[in-house]
Amino acid sequence: GCNPLAETGRSKLQNQRAVLNQQILRAVRMRAGAENLLRATTNNKVREQVLLELSFVNSDLQILKEELEGLNISVEVYQNAEETFSIPLVPLGLKETKEVDFTLPLKDFILEHYSEDSSEYEDEIADLMDLRQACRTPSRDEAGIEMLISYFLQLGYVENRFFPPTRHMAVLFTWYDSFTGVPVCQQNLLLEKASILFNIGALYTQIGTRCNRQTQEGLDNAVDAFQKAAGVLSYLKETFTHTPSYDMSPAMLNVLVKMMLAQARECVFEQSGLSGIRNEFFTLVKMTQEVAKVGEVYMLVNTAMNQEPVKENIPYSWSKLAQIKSDHYKALAHYFIATILCDHELQPGDDEDQQEKALSQLYDHMPEGLMALAVLKDKVRRKQLGKAHLRKAIVYHEEALRVCGLCKKLRNIDVLQEVLTAAHKRSLLKYAQQETEDDFLSLIQAPDVLPKTEHKIEAIAPQFSKVKVKDFFHKLGPLTVFSAKQRWTAPRTIRIRREAGGLGFHLKGGSPAQIYCLDPACPAASMGLKEGDYVVSVGGVDCKWLGVNEVLEKLRGVGEQPVELEVVSCQDTAASLHSKSATYSVGMQKTYSLICLAMDEDKIDQTKKAPLKLPFLSWGTKNRQKAASTLCLPSAVAGSSQSKKKLSPFTLLNTESSLY
Repeated sequence: GCNPLAETGRSKLQNQRAVLNQQILRAVRMRAGAENLLRATTNNKVREQVLLELSFVNSDLQILKEELEGLNISVEVYQNAEETFSIPLVPLGLKETKEVDFTLPLKDFILEHYSEDSSEYEDEIADLMDLRQACRTPSRDEAGIEMLISYFLQLGYVENRFFPPTRHMAVLFTWYDSFTGVPVCQQNLLLEKASILFNIGALYTQIGTRCNRQTQEGLDNAVDAFQKAAGVLSYLKETFTHTPSYDMSPAMLNVLVKMMLAQARECVFEQSGLSGIRNEFFTLVKMTQEVAKVGEVYMLVNTAMNQEPVKENIPYSWSKLAQIKSDHYKALAHYFIATILCDHELQPGDDEDQQEKALSQLYDHMPEGLMALAVLKDKVRRKQLGKAHLRKAIVYHEEALRVCGLCKKLRNIDVLQEVLTAAHKRSLLKYAQQETEDDFLSLIQAPDVLPKTEHKIEAIAPQFSKVKVKDFFHKLGPLTVFSAKQRWTAPRTIRIRREAGGLGFHLKGGSPAQIYCLDPACPAASMGLKEGDYVVSVGGVDCKWLGVNEVLEKLRGVGEQPVELEVVSCQDTAASLHSKSATYSVGMQKTYSLICLAMDEDKIDQTKKAPLKLPFLSWGTKNRQKAASTLCLPSAVAGSSQSKKKLSPFTLLNTESSLY
């Protein structure tokens, strides 16, 4: 990973994000505690003081949220260092996390579950923790992507090795929401995997915005990066459907995928005009349809951003930028049509049929009383329709500038203002150059442009198989056999000798070799060897990864001197318990992931004696039944019935109930 102390613009932004996350966490704790106190107290004076405190806390939270939004729209830091005259693209910020110490939980599990000396795996555990730490500051290139994918694949091995389905490990993963800054804590490794996937997609967006959009290669790389970002986010949406975080909710991911594909489409249009746009009839027709497609996809993005529940958490400036781009590119489409109509008269040698067909394909319907061929042949009508398109282009340009001026964050992006202003002045100049006719057709309304594209833009699914990783805990044995799902006896030592009839058993399977056809009367059986045992060691040499032939080769040397054979037996797995997951996502609205934390207060018997008030803050309480640690704020409810099952804020949540 990159040096976390490096004073780069990107690292400064991430550091500011981490500081804001901590400030938001403190404010959320204060608000949750004040709300609990408000529910619990009946003293009017105390309630007034709490309500006053809540107003201050909510005000602070709103200010912090606006600061976080400012970081999310700080697009200049992520753009290419070369001077460009292009509208900035929007990257995603990396999710922040806290450090996790795997040492004790994994060492305890190795000793308990695999009956091996856990001290022999200290280096492997350290490698895993180092890789996770490096993933917090990945480099903004393919090496950073490969490192994140390596850790994601390594988590698959770790999950199978150390996270049994019947209980939770004493490892608490904490990740901060990229948009709200509110932390989510779980003992579920799925949160870790989903967050890493989100950061892979976010890193692809940062790579895409960094590409030099003044070169063909740079634009190709940008298109590829945004398509891959969309693919990773789409994979996250389809694979991890119950993530308790707003930024990874299906609705939010759906919007982010659309935004990345729209930015890829924008780069494709820039490719078309990279070498300049020739003022030629059919070239302008093609460019008109391409740019109209860009305007259409940004309009759909803006519409999606303004739908619930995404609207409350998507940065306001992102929504406005999508609206600005939609208006800007629609204006360009009308400007290109106006150029076609005003600058290109039908010449005797031109193909009338082809030009008529091309022009008619630009519209869903022609203005009333006009035909495509008639417009092409009539100079006056061409000018009038061209001016109508220029008027519509100017309206779109002015709307884009107006929206940009209303948004404080976008108003401060100089290059955005320059691009919008230059396009507006160009349309005004073109309109001023046209002759002024004063007839009844001068106020004709320009029809909308039909979008069309020859370039297919779609999400590129992540190719995890291209990144080769080795299981850090390879020494534990083949994962298909030695996993957290299967329970094993402690290794048993069997001292065997070769008898006249042989060893008294056969071997089968791959790695490790398995005992079968065991003679019950042989000496090995009398010493405790069982049918189905797995051979893990012969003469002190580890045999977990050895096949039948290699183990037999070692056993052929058995003579009068006994050889120690270590075997393990698979135990019957206990009935799986209901999978539970502890979640900390407190102080947020009752939408998406927080519905699971809501209590049905209407059913509480108000006539019963109120329970003891819970402390203002309570941390690290363990669920006594499941012994699974959780991090959550209490929610004291007055009037709970003592005879009914007590609702506790520390009750573990069921992952299968979707966590939202």
